[in-house]
Amino acid sequence: MTAITSAGIGSGLDVESLITKLVANERTPITQLQKSADGLKTQLSAYGKLQSNMATLRDAASKLNNVDTWAANLTSSSDAASVTASAGGGTLPGSFAVAVSQLAASQTLVSSTAYASGSTSVGTGTITIEIGSWNADETAFTAKPDKTAIDIPIGAGEDQLNQIRDKINAAKAGVVASVVTDTNGSRLVMRATDSGAENSFRVSVNGDAGLAALAYDPSAGISSMTEKLKAQNAKATLNGIEVESQSNTLKEAIDGISITLLKTTSADVNITVTQDKESVKKVINDFVTAYNGVAQYIRDQTKYDATNKTAGTLQGDNTLLGLQSQLRGIISGSTTLGGSLTRLSDIGVSLGTDGSLKVDGSKLDKAANNLDGLKQLFKGLDAGDPSNDGLSQRLRRFADDVLGVDGRITARQAGIQASINDNSKRQSALEDRVSLTEKRLRAQYTALDQSMSKLNSLGNYVTQQLAKL
Repeated sequence: MTAITSAGIGSGLDVESLITKLVANERTPITQLQKSADGLKTQLSAYGKLQSNMATLRDAASKLNNVDTWAANLTSSSDAASVTASAGGGTLPGSFAVAVSQLAASQTLVSSTAYASGSTSVGTGTITIEIGSWNADETAFTAKPDKTAIDIPIGAGEDQLNQIRDKINAAKAGVVASVVTDTNGSRLVMRATDSGAENSFRVSVNGDAGLAALAYDPSAGISSMTEKLKAQNAKATLNGIEVESQSNTLKEAIDGISITLLKTTSADVNITVTQDKESVKKVINDFVTAYNGVAQYIRDQTKYDATNKTAGTLQGDNTLLGLQSQLRGIISGSTTLGGSLTRLSDIGVSLGTDGSLKVDGSKLDKAANNLDGLKQLFKGLDAGDPSNDGLSQRLRRFADDVLGVDGRITARQAGIQASINDNSKRQSALEDRVSLTEKRLRAQYTALDQSMSKLNSLGNYVTQQLAKL
């Protein structure tokens, strides 16, 4: 808040203006420090962006070192409407023939009685559902050892068809119930949750005649519900070898490959597994993009625009220039691991005069036919010896080093922050000094003003006395 002063009244001098100018002169070093602080904060922000770009490059390099990148596969089917497949990472390329003679199915029952609606009361008692398997003519049922029969009580007031459906579903007995309504009325449908012969079920009812209409146990001569679909296993041949599965997904028939059966076939369906070259090329291109992001950022921060006579925020920064030199050295270097691919230029990735990487797509396509060579170029030999590192492994180590707790980027940021803190302390000290100076000046000019006022009063008095003589 600006002080209210009366300095100058006695002396006739513009004391306030004089003090303001003197104080402004005292504040000149503070203004210079503020300008310096703004520059330091801009540098700190620039290093924060550099840190982010380097982290992106490190992640891109790490992906080239990742086993999954080089183990990615593609699968194709000669009849994708009948059979599809997916291969896990590391599955060896190859092909195999699949013929499907039978699809797996879930046992499905439909109530023989058509009810007026889903709100119709059926009857009370207890429904018992048991999971197991039927023999061929369903005269005998074998309960599944790891499944317990589930009792579902149906009491008065909860025996509507829709309510019975909901109670069956809530019991999680291995059966899914639904109500299907058409022009003939509403029927209860029960379907085994899982497909396969060993996931069949039977339904016992202990209750009144209405609820008994939902029972199904041919082994006891009870078939009140109608079986619309028998439970069965999927059957197929893989390269002529017969396989059987409770589901239509074969996960263990061939190591690392999951096969999905969609339709029966009249001829073999050929499944082919190949290495995913396109995904590898994408990871390489992503790496190039990440590197160029760092290279371009360093150029922008260190350049000098002679036309506009403006310098980048970090122009002449030795730490940044050192990082730039090392990055270029790694990228333009070669491995000592042998083979036909030992440097990036061998795969169509070249370092331009502006320091950025450029990709020759056709040359990279050709190199992708040698994925083992590409892997060695980037990932190295995994022998735990830095001399066996590939280019991306070297770059990841370099990025980890400069981004670490004691890394050069972290240290430079800490140094800039320390300078900002020191600058702030110096500003505070100068502000205190300026405040004291202003107080001193005001005290001095106030005393001068008072003295001048007294002299003026004395002069007036003398003049008056002389006038009386």
